[in-house]
Amino acid sequence: MSRIGKMPIPLSNQAKIEITDTDLTVTGPKGKLHQALTPQVIITQEDGVVTVQRIDDSKKAKAMHGLYRVLISNMVEGVTNGFTRKLEIAGVGYRAELKNDFLALTLGYSHMIYFKAPDEITIQVPDQTTILVTGIDKALVGQVAAKIRSFRKPEPYRGKGIKYEGEVIRRKEGKAAGK
Repeated sequence: MSRIGKMPIPLSNQAKIEITDTDLTVTGPKGKLHQALTPQVIITQEDGVVTVQRIDDSKKAKAMHGLYRVLISNMVEGVTNGFTRKLEIAGVGYRAELKNDFLALTLGYSHMIYFKAPDEITIQVPDQTTILVTGIDKALVGQVAAKIRSFRKPEPYRGKGIKYEGEVIRRKEGKAAGK
């Protein structure tokens, strides 16, 4: 049995789950999330706890067992607390700012980069070198943060670029002076 899949998902009193044959809806104070269900798993809710069980021991059912448990857990966490990814900008002259609904990035190119986030995502810029990506869908928050990071990935020689908070950039030594 899957170690992750067999763990029950505790529901806070703020989150409500509606389960039908084909989909699952989680509603909370921050919003509502939907997830289509696969026939390989059975989801039950009782006494404020959600459990995920698989129908048989096929390879596909085992894979879906742990996956759906984590997806539902992330949905419950998202509608109650939300998710945030913090990005840090390093480099001389590199900066970020919000202009209307666009994130304007100056990253050493000859032009500024303007990025419009999806409606479900909130982008905040507390200072010029910090970007906060916030939302209720964990996958979408991570995807938007990865897209912003891809505009200028951190380079290993000087460490300039956009990186996640706490990300360690393996630094390389530059060319040695010729002898």
